[in-house]
Amino acid sequence: MEEIKKKIARMLLEIGAIKIQPQNPFTWASGWKSPIYCDNRLSLSHPKVRTYIKESLAQKIKSTFPEVSAIAGVATAGIPQGALVADELNLPMLYVRSKPKGHGRENMIEGEVSKDAKIVVIEDLISTGGSSIKAAEALQAASHQIEGLFAIFTYGFPIADQNFDKAGIPFHTLTDYPTLLEIALSENKIKESEVASLKEWSNNPAEWGV
Repeated sequence: MEEIKKKIARMLLEIGAIKIQPQNPFTWASGWKSPIYCDNRLSLSHPKVRTYIKESLAQKIKSTFPEVSAIAGVATAGIPQGALVADELNLPMLYVRSKPKGHGRENMIEGEVSKDAKIVVIEDLISTGGSSIKAAEALQAASHQIEGLFAIFTYGFPIADQNFDKAGIPFHTLTDYPTLLEIALSENKIKESEVASLKEWSNNPAEWGV
């Protein structure tokens, strides 16, 4: 697993899906200042990276949740990743909107599987876990069984662990923030003098840079 974590972190940095700039931080929609920005959608434009992520997710899902019988992607970035994984595993796929569609049948969940399906939810990125948990709970409300959730990357915020624990949903990621910092430092994408501040951000993102 360590090899996978490092390889994916390196790939995401190489294609610019993750950018780290502590001296010129990004501002998130929440208002938080962040030294990092992650856009895993870019992996879809790079076949080698896309394939490695797909195969790694499929492998880890089968070993972690061997009884999985369906995949559900979280809108929007989790939908293509979920579709790739479902195809690799030859499983049915659903996707979950952030809110019910405003017309037609007003679906929040698109697609169909049997009520006894054992579903693994796919997300591209975990920050606080809010949108992922909301999607999982929508599936549970529709009488589906949630095995757990897999994502490509997590920022490692303590609030995410707390939220998933409270919801009773196990989650796993292919790579994570500590691994990213390790790779970024080894490849001179960040300086040793910046590491302490970067670690501080992950522990308390709401107060960092304030």
